[in-house]
Amino acid sequence: MANPINELCKMIASLVDDQGHITIPGFYDKMVELTQNERKALNEAPFDLKEYKSDLDIHEVKGEDGYTTLERAGIRPTLDVNGIWGGYTGEGAKTVLPSKAYAKISMRLVPNQVSEEITELFISHFKAIAPPSVKVSVTPHHGGEPAVTPTDSTAYQAASAAFEEAWNKTPIPTRDGGSIPIVSLFKQALGLDTVLMGFGLDSDAIHSPNEHYGIFNYLIGIETITLFHKHLARLS
Repeated sequence: MANPINELCKMIASLVDDQGHITIPGFYDKMVELTQNERKALNEAPFDLKEYKSDLDIHEVKGEDGYTTLERAGIRPTLDVNGIWGGYTGEGAKTVLPSKAYAKISMRLVPNQVSEEITELFISHFKAIAPPSVKVSVTPHHGGEPAVTPTDSTAYQAASAAFEEAWNKTPIPTRDGGSIPIVSLFKQALGLDTVLMGFGLDSDAIHSPNEHYGIFNYLIGIETITLFHKHLARLS
């Protein structure tokens, strides 16, 4: 019999090629490609690759060929295994063949990809690449739609002015991969774009057991939000 863990690993490995390109047919068909000027502006954000690798304690970065680390993190879709298990995982050795194998897989989407469509593409492809020796079952969990806030809106201009006044720095618009599906829902239901104003640092260890937040950032964040409302009233 085939070892389901071995086969699952092979199937998952085939989902991304050696160039970091996702191999699911149709996956990239609807996505919006940024212009060279937009990519150039994105890469003007302060970024030190050596410091980045040191902070993450890694020797090298990896991702889709032809894109910078900032672009891979903010403007390109991804496919990642979030967890994988099966067979005997207790203490000591046990030379048994498992009957089942499991994995949790997520895909970060970008405009104009649609979560339900991507889910169907994934299910169809994953079942198609399964060898005859295994049975495949895919259970969708949830999906969130991608969203990008325009930088020419009144709200964005107000936020930019608020940051500049509070921090004495002109903010650089950037994109980041995250999971905040309410942003796209606000756009769909209310027709409103969301302005995301962050005051944390990369070193804050968000969602970890040691998550923390500097008091200075907390206080100046309050000031920035107050200034945002002032500038929004001025510009509206």
